[in-house]
Amino acid sequence: MLGIFLIIASCFIWAIDTLFRYPLLKTGISATHIVFFEHLFLLLIFFPTFYRAPLKFFKARPSHYLSFLVIGVFGSALATLAFTSAFMLINPSVVILLQKLQPLVAIVMAHLVVGERFNRQFFLWAAICLLGSGLIAFQDMVQGISALDFSVNFFADKALKGYGLALLAVIGWGASTVFGKKLSLGGFEEKEIMAGRYTLGLITLAPFALFDPTSFDGSFVVWRTILIMALLTGVISMYLYYQGLKRISARLCALLELSFPFAAVLVNWIFLKIPVTSLQLLGGLLLLLGSTIIQLKKY
Repeated sequence: MLGIFLIIASCFIWAIDTLFRYPLLKTGISATHIVFFEHLFLLLIFFPTFYRAPLKFFKARPSHYLSFLVIGVFGSALATLAFTSAFMLINPSVVILLQKLQPLVAIVMAHLVVGERFNRQFFLWAAICLLGSGLIAFQDMVQGISALDFSVNFFADKALKGYGLALLAVIGWGASTVFGKKLSLGGFEEKEIMAGRYTLGLITLAPFALFDPTSFDGSFVVWRTILIMALLTGVISMYLYYQGLKRISARLCALLELSFPFAAVLVNWIFLKIPVTSLQLLGGLLLLLGSTIIQLKKY
């Protein structure tokens, strides 16, 4: 049960991050610059890890290097950029809807990559988790879909690019969960996984940040906000996440990541006084119930 609560706690901290991230984006600073400098701060924080365990990295197996590439290049860098770019190309509700495919990607990869096995009962309770996730986001998705302009060509080049980027983010984050679990099973500690993740993520993001046409406001307030976000999501949240991931299966972790929208709803209620609907509460309860049964019964 501890693993479940650690993943949910990490999602709650991710949700708190939005209170800083969205206002910063509205100032005109590009998402690329924000994510790049977050990774820069995080590399400075975790760089001593390479000195404490150098042989562990140098003597790692090729499969470990592949895992680091997946979580660093694809999960930490490219998936984040793809997800942000998709929002600018297609309706955000469609992006969120496509993101619901992420657990399915992780479940399939968990079987193929780390050999996780599951039975019919798992799929039943996983479906309940997905239903709960859908109820949490139902109101926002309905409002977004009702605002769609159906006179627009949904198969235009711009739209297809948006779908592709959204799916790339889904695959990248789903794979990142599974390969993070693989590293944990391979004996790597949380700080070591995070150090490798942020190093490769920073290297991947560097060309995007260098050629980003938007200007960067390097004021004290901006740097302070980016540092706060790096500490919240990059240090505290990710540490809790990997602590939880080593205690539960990758497939269950992927389902628990769907609690992020519910965590965002609670954060909005606590800090912004936006009321929580009964449908969202029901969705959160179903998600918690389904994931708890899967863990207790070892489905």
